[in-house]
Amino acid sequence: MKQEFDNELSPEVKEKMRKNLIYLLMFSVFMVFAGLSSGYIVSMGDTFWLKYTMPPAFWISTAVIVLSSLFVHIGIKYAKKDNLKMAKIFVVTSFLLGLSFVYFQFKGYNQLSEQGIHAVNNHIIVTEGRYGDYFEVKYKGQFVDVNCNDYYVSGHKMSVSQFSELQNFMAQFEGYERGKNLTISNYGKDFILYFKQQPLALINGKLTTVDGKELQFVDLYRLQTLAVNIGDSRGDFFVKGEIGKDFHIYYKGKELDYKNRELYYKGRVLSKYYQIKVMETADTATSYLYIITVLHLLHIIFTLMYTGKMTVLTLRDKFNSQDTLNLRVGAIFWHFLGLLWIYLLVFLIYIH
Repeated sequence: MKQEFDNELSPEVKEKMRKNLIYLLMFSVFMVFAGLSSGYIVSMGDTFWLKYTMPPAFWISTAVIVLSSLFVHIGIKYAKKDNLKMAKIFVVTSFLLGLSFVYFQFKGYNQLSEQGIHAVNNHIIVTEGRYGDYFEVKYKGQFVDVNCNDYYVSGHKMSVSQFSELQNFMAQFEGYERGKNLTISNYGKDFILYFKQQPLALINGKLTTVDGKELQFVDLYRLQTLAVNIGDSRGDFFVKGEIGKDFHIYYKGKELDYKNRELYYKGRVLSKYYQIKVMETADTATSYLYIITVLHLLHIIFTLMYTGKMTVLTLRDKFNSQDTLNLRVGAIFWHFLGLLWIYLLVFLIYIH
């Protein structure tokens, strides 16, 4: 029935109907992302906000989608000239570049994860298992200190080998299970744990204070969380690197400074109220980043299903100078998604 109806329509009417439908779809998609962009700006206006650079793979994916859009355009030009051989080459290459875009997007997410920027809604500042709140470590007679995400001993940043030793020592506490004794090697030789500024002894597989009290479950859980943080090279922040260089924290549009493990706003240390508030603040910026980019990626994937079908039809010589409508309609939406990605990337760079 639908096929008969389509056959009764003139090519001009069919083209106008298809294009109007795709323009309506484009407008709907644009409004969704416009809403997300507005929500992003409003959300960052009155809370603590984390900013960092985009992963390199996102830049590569941008170049890839631009090339893909260009190649499908050229492929259509050749199809209109009945040069089907060249049309096949450019349309197939465009499709493969589209698949590459998906690959580099996922690679970008991996790069974000390696920076400590996860899709899960983490906090900006480490609260559970924060070094120094309950536990400290003495390494070869010297206390280990933390500043930002770096670990120091004797006033010097720990070398790679020293920090590796610390990670290996603390890794023994990651597998703690309630009711079971700890099996800890190298305790008391190079490493000693301090709990609330008091040294701990390891007696019969149990950590004990100087007055003979065993650590309670809640404290052992804190120690376990601290061990996980150290294993992930995490100090005061979930994002890896140096604050002010690799990432920035803002409040009401003003960048915060960081000194002696405290945040400063307009040259003054944050009040206790805001210190607590920033510790409780979730990393909303990263949540928006993932929502926006993943939603765009889903549109790309669904569109690739359509363009994959068009690619197969191109290989079967179904498009020529007399019929390129389906190919052109798909290309219009593909160009739109490419432009939308460029807008989103620019938005995230200059706003994020």
